[in-house]
Amino acid sequence: MVFAYKRIEARIGEYIAAHYHNVIEVGIGRNTDVAALCARAGLRVRATDIREPPEVPGVESRVDDIYAPDLPWYAGADLVYAVRPGVEMVPSLIDLARAIGCDLIVYHLGNEIYEDGGEIIDCGPVLHRYYRP
Repeated sequence: MVFAYKRIEARIGEYIAAHYHNVIEVGIGRNTDVAALCARAGLRVRATDIREPPEVPGVESRVDDIYAPDLPWYAGADLVYAVRPGVEMVPSLIDLARAIGCDLIVYHLGNEIYEDGGEIIDCGPVLHRYYRP
């Protein structure tokens, strides 16, 4: 089971690395695999969490609250993404992506989706693009 779990993160990271250059993971928590893979692929990677995020080589991180984000820190991103966020976070993630003018991709926990689920991206795991400028 652990192998399948990490395969999901690897596929998400591979998709992001193939399509984006400057990315921010919101709500990184302790699951740093996607951010680490993106950093190793040469992307600029930033990460936030409501608690102090772990240190990950090549990843700039800070404490930030998605419900009251520090918008200047997100400037220049071409993607905001979240891996298994609470569905209640999605409206604020959409607002953030709109405010900074970048794509928003979410990998949901189980069968959770927000509203219509956005644009479906099947890269192995199913991603939901909720905003694209």
